[in-house]
Amino acid sequence: GQRSGIQSRGLQEFRGPRSLPASQAGSSARGAGNQPGSRSSIGQIAALQSQLVQASQLHPESVASGAQANVGAGEQYLVFSLLECECALKAEHIQGVERLVDVTPVPNVVPWVRGVMNLRGSVASVVDLRAFLDMEQLPYNPRTRLLSVQYNEMVICLIVDGVSDMVPIHDTAITQIITRQTYIPQWALSYAYGSALLDKRVIVLLDAARLLFSDKMQHYSVEL
Repeated sequence: GQRSGIQSRGLQEFRGPRSLPASQAGSSARGAGNQPGSRSSIGQIAALQSQLVQASQLHPESVASGAQANVGAGEQYLVFSLLECECALKAEHIQGVERLVDVTPVPNVVPWVRGVMNLRGSVASVVDLRAFLDMEQLPYNPRTRLLSVQYNEMVICLIVDGVSDMVPIHDTAITQIITRQTYIPQWALSYAYGSALLDKRVIVLLDAARLLFSDKMQHYSVEL
């Protein structure tokens, strides 16, 4: 099929988000997660944001400039849920964790693109990760979260079912996808590079680049 012209509109905003006043962005649609959060959920998000800042300070670029990292501790991952499955992305690719806020629908896009939102003064597109992965669709709830994921210049806000914690995962705990012993659900095969077993928890490790730059993510528009 014909490519969707990502260079010209729509998800191109990820590569160079344009500015949009908060009063305009996200004024058309409201999600269940936009209800006032409990103190516990707000506290959890604040704690995760703090951990993300700390993780970014130990990014290899920071280490090269003098910061000291605990090499034996493993790389930091943010763990989130999709239905009953626990997944994770490297913390270095997570800009932030938010409650589900107002999302403005946009025309002529596939159903898994929920619209756009104001992300700290810029417009970012919002993708329902469950819908993108062709998983069962359920209503959003107060545990629903938005992950702003960045790889190079591309930023996408992903809707997930919940965020649990930040964990260090050492390379020795990761089973690569090429091995038969690894457990990777069918819907994750194209976007995962392995799984990790942590205290009897099986965590599917997703690759931010494979996800954000996949052909499917680029073919977001509906041909009219």
